[in-house]
Amino acid sequence: MDMTLESCRTFVEVLASNAPAPGGGGAAALVGALGTALGNMVGSLTVGKKKYADVEAEIIALKAKCDDLQKELLDQVEADDKGFVPLAKAYGIPKDDPNRDQILEEATVVACQVPMHIMELCCEAIDCIAVFAEKGSRLAVSDAGCGAVCCKAALQAASLNVFINTKSLKNRETAEALNAKANGMLEKYCALADQIFTTVKAGFGQ
Repeated sequence: MDMTLESCRTFVEVLASNAPAPGGGGAAALVGALGTALGNMVGSLTVGKKKYADVEAEIIALKAKCDDLQKELLDQVEADDKGFVPLAKAYGIPKDDPNRDQILEEATVVACQVPMHIMELCCEAIDCIAVFAEKGSRLAVSDAGCGAVCCKAALQAASLNVFINTKSLKNRETAEALNAKANGMLEKYCALADQIFTTVKAGFGQ
């Protein structure tokens, strides 16, 4: 079942239940989509305003990119569920099965792929939000700040879904490569999201 087609209330209720999905990865994808949409809203409120005519083409292009990011992030809610299925099945293989370790290792790598992609999408969204915050409508700049905060949270949440899996990988070279990629995104884009938040907040004299 694609949980993004359900109501917000149903999503939250299922998330709080003992159902295997959605979980942290799916929630991160949804929060990332919401954050992206908040930035995109600033773009929507900027286009068509004479005051921002000189940046309109750039904002329109960013809006188109964010439309795609929103959709792709929402797609990751279901993708995260499907990506976990092989791992869940692998854990069910008897421990005396000689193929168990290899199947488990491969399934663990697969389980890292969706949360890693969620992280990548959130990074792209934060880059876009930085422009919306700088050049978009001043009347909606708080929404750009909110979007940055949401995307940062989604980025961090998705990273934990990478790290819980890399910890159990027997191939430490693969694990460390994945960890390095995730940590690189966290270092750069958490800082950028914090910068957006601080700048927006300072604009309100706070």
